[in-house]
Parts: sequence; structure tokens; C-alpha cells
Amino acid sequence: MKNKKSSALSFKYLLFDFVRITAAPGLLFFRPKKIYISEKAKQHKFKGGNLIISNHVSLFDPMYLMLAIWNRRHHFVATKELFHGKFRTFLFTKAFLSILIDRENFSMNTLREIVDHLQAGEVVTMFPEGHVNVEKEGTKEFKSGMIIMALKSGMPIVPVYLKRREHWYSRVEVAVGEPIDVKSFAKGEKPTVNDVKEAAKYLENQEKELEELMLNRHLK
Repeated sequence: MKNKKSSALSFKYLLFDFVRITAAPGLLFFRPKKIYISEKAKQHKFKGGNLIISNHVSLFDPMYLMLAIWNRRHHFVATKELFHGKFRTFLFTKAFLSILIDRENFSMNTLREIVDHLQAGEVVTMFPEGHVNVEKEGTKEFKSGMIIMALKSGMPIVPVYLKRREHWYSRVEVAVGEPIDVKSFAKGEKPTVNDVKEAAKYLENQEKELEELMLNRHLK
């Protein structure tokens, strides 16, 4: 039984790993660099279940994050608009391990799928802004759905910030924050709506600190 389960898992990730290996030259071209906000952030190796949240500045952000955090497979949360046609559905769900989400009609099945991945020790990566932010500066207001996912799974949220690439040859740079246990925001046994809003606001501020860290680094 164990061998069958292992085989199923190997097949599940076969296409994704093939895509990742063929994309390996991108490590040399994009030269991804991680900048850590603290020593605690640097010591976090993304082991086990992690919910990574990031700003969204281009359509290539999933690829950049895969290159920057190369040691883990990413299950990217993607909006249903990307899943047009059988080929694109196959590509996103199999090659990029995407999890479909309907922003207008969020289902409990999607929540359970994300929680199951996290509790299985996998990495789920999402862009809480919901769409590419075309503005040159600033991060759009984050949604609180990610807080519910982290609470249900018991796994930490790790905020990261992608620097907008100015040129095709620009280096990929990612600022990495400290892992955050959102359960610590609960005042009682169960988190309230206000607790969730407070945690979402805290994470939004963490993202802004990462943005400032990146900005100050380039002003020196």
C-alpha cells in the first residue's frame, strides 16, 4: 500500500519536476537573490507546510518565486480565468500544480484542498491581491481569506516581496519575511472576525516593510 502511495505521489509531481528541471537554466539567467528581513527569516528553510504570500507585479511571478525558492514544490493558487480550455487546465493543474479559486464564489472545497496541501507538509503560494498590480509602487489591500487557510491548517504564513524587474535582463530579487503564526492573534479559544482582520492588517504591514527593505537597499 505504501509503495502504491509513493508511486502515485511520484507520478503526480513527474510533470512539474520535469518543467522545473528544464527551467533550471533560468537560475543562471535570472540569478535569483533572496534578501532577508532578519536572522529568523534567514533561518527559516521553508520546511514542512508553508503558506507563502506575495505581491503580484507580473504574469511571470510564479516562475520567479519557483526560481527564488527552488528547494520546494509550489502549489500556486490561481483564479479560474486562467483555466480556459482543456490544454490550459492540464498545464496549470499538472505542470504548475495550480489550485483553482473563484474570487466571486469562493467554495469550501477550495479551502479544504488548500488546507489539505498545507497539512500534508506542502507549500501553497498565493497572491492575495488577486491580480497583477500595475502600479509602480505600493501593495494593494490584502484579503483575509489567507488567514482562514493558515488557521485551519495550523501552518505559518511567510510573506515575501518581489521587486519589479525594470529590464528583461534584470536580476530577480525577493525579500523574505519571518514566518508568522496567525493563531497568536486569537484573543480567546477561537479567533473572532476582528482577530482575522487584525492578522490580515499585520501581514499587510509586513509586506510593506519588505517593500521598504527592498527600496532602501537600492537607494544605497
